[in-house]
Amino acid sequence: MSVPGVMMARMTVQVLPAVGRYDDFVEVVGVKKPGGSGCWCMAYRDSRVPNEERAQYMRDECAQEPGPGVLAYVDDEVAGWSSVAPRSSYRRLMRSRTIPFVDDRDAWSVVCFVVRPRFRGRGLMHDLLAGAVAHAAASGAQVVEGYPVDVGEGDRVDLISGYVGTRRLFEAAGFTRAAETTGHSGGRPRVLIRRELGT
Repeated sequence: MSVPGVMMARMTVQVLPAVGRYDDFVEVVGVKKPGGSGCWCMAYRDSRVPNEERAQYMRDECAQEPGPGVLAYVDDEVAGWSSVAPRSSYRRLMRSRTIPFVDDRDAWSVVCFVVRPRFRGRGLMHDLLAGAVAHAAASGAQVVEGYPVDVGEGDRVDLISGYVGTRRLFEAAGFTRAAETTGHSGGRPRVLIRRELGT
């Protein structure tokens, strides 16, 4: 499954599920070995997993459908990552006191974005979000939600706040505000934003 490639400054962007692409996931998140620097994308999944076991955890996730997320490729080189999976697979979201449930459906959750430094500033988060939605739809999701920061028009967002995306990013992809949260990222308020996929 892929989303249609788009041309950007003579570059083709393709977004693919992470299933079978563990090495590319590792390349994006910057973790070369257990205990090394970088992020294993475990904060929402299950932060109780010890550092030395996180590589194998994510290797296993990348080895089975539907996988832990999607990867963006620019001219066939891996450039970005977005974590997207059923909300029920994220322990932190299931137990969250700051991010509410809208209804009893198991929405798919887009919880983070990572773009490799030399690919930033090219709009890849838009491609990653489109690919995350397409992957969720292909996997049978009824609804996709995110928990982005809510910033004013023209406000710049730092990496600490921005890894969850912005409200404007999600709205540009057809999401609408569904609920307020008491959550924050980098000191900025977060909102719960949704897109219905239909049946």
